Amino acid sequence: MTSAPILRSSALQKSLALPPVKRSSSPTTFAATLAQAKATPVSKKPTATPINHAMPGSGPVPFQDLIVAAAKKYGVDPALLAGVVKQESNFNPNAKSGVGAKGLTQLMDATARGLGVSDSSDPAQSLEGGAKFLGGLLKQFKGNESLALVAYNAGPGAVQKYGGIPPYEETQRYVPKVLGYTAQFRRIWADSTPAPHMQTN
Repeated sequence: MTSAPILRSSALQKSLALPPVKRSSSPTTFAATLAQAKATPVSKKPTATPINHAMPGSGPVPFQDLIVAAAKKYGVDPALLAGVVKQESNFNPNAKSGVGAKGLTQLMDATARGLGVSDSSDPAQSLEGGAKFLGGLLKQFKGNESLALVAYNAGPGAVQKYGGIPPYEETQRYVPKVLGYTAQFRRIWADSTPAPHMQTN
């Protein structure tokens, strides 16, 4: 197994307009990026909290109202967006990774600006940006949630290169985890009254 370099910022920026992503032809640049990513200490994610733990917003899911609103706006299943947030930040709006990704949806600063997000620690803005990006990826990959999640984690170029989930350990763990959380949120919302509208592609 190989580990993917953390290239989320460039991958997200190139995907804003969703054009075909071109991989860098310079092995030196790749090697340097990989070395830098491995050398940078990644902050530990917050201690896991139950997914029904009371947090801002009404309903059984943290930030539920904001998640549902952002998801509907960009044609995303709210449960899928919630699954991404659970995996990315564990619903901590102040989460920050060792490479600088911030907020509920873990946006890099340059990427956040491109998505119209001025403050990644603002839950509403972070969810808007993450939903916008995820919705674009779902359209690009014709509603395939697994491929959209691969692209969210490793960049659309990885999907194009390998024709599916790439042989990156992080991404291979990421996709089933998010889908597992998504299934949990769908069950939680299905049992809630009223349940949020689930919009799927």
